[in-house]
Amino acid sequence: MPKADEPNDKALQSLDARLDAFEARKAAEKPVKAAGEKASQDGYRLLADLIGGVLVGLGFGWLLDHYAGTGPWGMVGGLLIGTGLAIFSVVRKATKLSAQASKAPAEDVDNGDGPTAPKQKRD
Repeated sequence: MPKADEPNDKALQSLDARLDAFEARKAAEKPVKAAGEKASQDGYRLLADLIGGVLVGLGFGWLLDHYAGTGPWGMVGGLLIGTGLAIFSVVRKATKLSAQASKAPAEDVDNGDGPTAPKQKRD
């Protein structure tokens, strides 16, 4: 019986080797995000935090009005508190993102003369 398993073992070893080679090629070809793409993602994240903070403040104000019967003052207070906390959070995150961007190596910055930039003829 051991002779019948030998071809299977060789096939599995060959498959493992090909799989490792494929994974190594894919890791080398991993695309690098453009700086503009990351900046737009960060901007949308900050916008979502700002809108979410305002809406959460309004929601808590409405709950206070609904259960405590405080009239419109719960929503007004919730709006003010939610807006203030959202702005504080967005400013803090934007400062952190700005510090990360200034520490980024110069290699990540796209200066326009990469392989995809068209060559311009100068007179």
